[in-house]
Amino acid sequence: MSNPLFNAEPLPMPTEASQYVRRSSALLRLGLPALLLLFTCFTTLLVGARLQFNFDHNLKTFATGTELIPLFPVNWLWQAPRLLKGGLPFSLAIMGILLAHEMGHYLYCRHYGVRATLPFFIPAPTMIGTLGAFIRIGGAIESRAALFDIGIAGPIAGFVVALPTMLAGIALSHPISGPADPDIQFGFPLIFELGQRLLHPGAPALAHYALHPLALAAWAGMLATALNLLPGGQLDGGHIVFAASPSLHRMLSWTAIAGLVAMAWYCWAGWMIWAVFLALSGLQQPDVPIWPALGRGRRWMAVVALALLLLTLTPAPVQNSTFPQLAHSIKHPDE
Repeated sequence: MSNPLFNAEPLPMPTEASQYVRRSSALLRLGLPALLLLFTCFTTLLVGARLQFNFDHNLKTFATGTELIPLFPVNWLWQAPRLLKGGLPFSLAIMGILLAHEMGHYLYCRHYGVRATLPFFIPAPTMIGTLGAFIRIGGAIESRAALFDIGIAGPIAGFVVALPTMLAGIALSHPISGPADPDIQFGFPLIFELGQRLLHPGAPALAHYALHPLALAAWAGMLATALNLLPGGQLDGGHIVFAASPSLHRMLSWTAIAGLVAMAWYCWAGWMIWAVFLALSGLQQPDVPIWPALGRGRRWMAVVALALLLLTLTPAPVQNSTFPQLAHSIKHPDE
């Protein structure tokens, strides 16, 4: 005789409880991304207002005033709220670039029926008011073509928004007699150099320009594009490489890590953080069927991704900050 306790159908969830679960799930799925979006709009607006104020008054790019957190003039909310509207161009630009990147991934996930969250923005007291954004992807990816399209869509979408932002920012920038900020001197990717030659032929190097906040937003966007296109691990570039050639993914991932270590020594110490991130994040890829392989069209798009990496990569985003230089400055702080 069978035991009715083991054969019984599961009791249906009470209607009120199921509605509560659905509401809680919707709040987490929609409410948290919306809240982080608004908060990041606020933090980038504050930074943008300070950058615009510095640009308008011929101050150093990252000059600070009486704010408790550098570049975050929260006191302007009640002391000089009219100054905050000056931060709108920068905020809209940096948020637009990041949103375009993440929505490129999200929309292609939806296209292929892959579960994905809306973008989560990360507000932070940085020089651009954020640490970027991300989406979480779950579920099976049905083919290498789907993995490729999801991986490459983000960088291309972000670049499409960053490019006109860069051109507008360079057009609004102007040359000065010395470096814009002696304390923090930027390096620039090839795409910036080409843009400057197009808009200001024969003008001084970008290092001797007071950069408009739009140009700074584009600079950050191009750097983010290059970081994501690094051909390793679980970065977008790693997904693209694995989709194009699974057998090359592990070798290229370790090559990318070695290259980042070398650039940390000779160009910018910050690359070491990304080398460690790549090494610790794992080189595993989603369980994607090996066949069918990518078609010729997507292989050409992989070449486009490589070209974007070369155009947007800045070996030394911040000048004079190699490992030997940092070690020397720590050993001889008075020099």
